Amino acid sequence: MTTIQALVACSDLTGYAKLTSKLSEDEIFHFLADYYEFVGDVVAPARGKVIKFMGDAALIFFPEDAADEGIRAMLALQNRGDRFLSERGADCRHHVRIHFGPMCHGLLGTRDDKKTDVLGSTVNTLFMLKAPGFVLTPEAFRKLTPETRKLFKKHTPPVFYIPTTQLHRN
Repeated sequence: MTTIQALVACSDLTGYAKLTSKLSEDEIFHFLADYYEFVGDVVAPARGKVIKFMGDAALIFFPEDAADEGIRAMLALQNRGDRFLSERGADCRHHVRIHFGPMCHGLLGTRDDKKTDVLGSTVNTLFMLKAPGFVLTPEAFRKLTPETRKLFKKHTPPVFYIPTTQLHRN
């Protein structure tokens, strides 16, 4: 186990329960198999790593020196992902939350089956964010280059940043 500074993101889908209520288990499995590969294909070029999938949700992290690329990859995941879903007749949309800070990184699991995981207060803060659409915390925003910062605007309260193309919601 090591303590690292990293960008951590969570993506989940709105409307997933409604979608899956209309599909067989086999259809859900194949849908998620394609979707999981899609997510990996979007985040891997930015040095992102999918830590785990939990149904329709993905926990992803990016090294500190790839924070800017990671946030751009998560914007791409939302935009390209919504098209991916629409092309498959899925009435779902991506919600993305992003935070930056220290976390423990290492292998966790049963004695015989350990997998890479991240945990700590940074991960907890990520999952406590209550906002629709795409949000990043001030800590994540501060990791951006000036050029990428122009893609976001401040949204309060509490303070977080959303893409300039997204409407303010409370």
